[in-house]
Amino acid sequence: MTPRDLALAALNRRDDSPGFLERDLDTAFEKDARLDERDKAFVVHLVQGVLRWQIRLDWIIRETVRFAFKKIEPATLNILRLALYQIFFMDRVPDRAAVDEAVKQAGGLRNRHVAGFVNGILRHICRDREGIRFPDPVRERDHYLSIYYSYPIWLVRKWTRELGPDAAERLLEAGNRIPDRVIRVNTLKIDREGLISQLYDEGVSATPCAYSPEGVRMEDYRGPVTGLQAFEKGLFQVQGEAAQVSSHLLGPREGNMILDVCAGLGGKTTHLAALMKNRGRVVAVDRSRGRLVGLMESVDRLGAESALPVAADAAAPLSTLISSHFDRILVDGPCSGLGVISRHPDIKMTKGEEDIQRLALLQRTILNQAVHLLRPEGRLLYVTCTISQEENEGVVEAFLREHQGIVPEKLNKIVPDWGMDLIDENGFFRTFPHVHGMEGFFGALFRRS
Repeated sequence: MTPRDLALAALNRRDDSPGFLERDLDTAFEKDARLDERDKAFVVHLVQGVLRWQIRLDWIIRETVRFAFKKIEPATLNILRLALYQIFFMDRVPDRAAVDEAVKQAGGLRNRHVAGFVNGILRHICRDREGIRFPDPVRERDHYLSIYYSYPIWLVRKWTRELGPDAAERLLEAGNRIPDRVIRVNTLKIDREGLISQLYDEGVSATPCAYSPEGVRMEDYRGPVTGLQAFEKGLFQVQGEAAQVSSHLLGPREGNMILDVCAGLGGKTTHLAALMKNRGRVVAVDRSRGRLVGLMESVDRLGAESALPVAADAAAPLSTLISSHFDRILVDGPCSGLGVISRHPDIKMTKGEEDIQRLALLQRTILNQAVHLLRPEGRLLYVTCTISQEENEGVVEAFLREHQGIVPEKLNKIVPDWGMDLIDENGFFRTFPHVHGMEGFFGALFRRS
């Protein structure tokens, strides 16, 4: 299969489970040893590009065909989307090559007329690309922003209502930028300057992040990090800058007992272990044994010996399984992920307005279970990677109403000087892609009085 065929197959197989396409592509790459790293990067770029711009691409198709859009078969539609993404967003791919490859793909479908249809539609669009019309940006502002920036209209309206029209538009634009890869230096083995020097020796240009003291930005690097010697030696972990900042907000100290709820693959678990210099214990709870296996692989590679995995459902009573109480608790609950759309553009199509209320209720449930394990004067940090008042301030307000012995702590009194710009007027941790150049995160700190 060609890279374009692999991209088409992935789009045809996609489902709504988080991270499905990444896992699906990894499986496909493992099966085809002939693909080099450049081909793999091209496949990922195509798939993510279609997801990033699907709403605009579909608008162009709707404006061109002379029959109902819903009559186009899904496989044919994905062929058109792939070709149009290359035509409109990939300058290095000639229009002719994109059209010819799409026609070849259509020729492999059962209906022999599809290739002619695909050829005609794409050539017409290439000839008349300047004539494509979008909704009126003044009279139909929300509709225009939805189509032009390729976001579901419910999300455009939500962000406009919560942030204001100008900030919302800047956020939409920022979420469509292809992000640089950000990694975290493993201070158990090396400092940031040493890591940057090692990466330079491997031909990778890297610079310090603006905020996180351990953050490193890999500029224009699109290859797999697993092939780097610095990765194999455990000198760094892939982790976004906002997530790195979150660990600092918890204020871990050497000798602390820390509970990391919903630990996932352990990015924050291993960071907390490094901040404590492995002097203490980080209990990492996740209900997925598969994720915990991945977590332990990172623990071994990074030398984060103070981490201890526990398989458990954080929404169930944790105190029946864990008898210890903790100095610090981190709750990074499952959320809509609206702050990490630039890295996971499929969120645009897989998350709906109805998911937000459901997830907010789940986050409250997890917080209510975790707080029972917090020691007197202990601190609990609630973090999300979303831009949604219901999942952020709404959850905080409900949590405080339900727990009289828990008091909020203003993070501007705790955060180091380098992080003051990331704390809002209410003392919450809040980052935006269009303001801070990193993922959209929220954090609130509590203390048991």
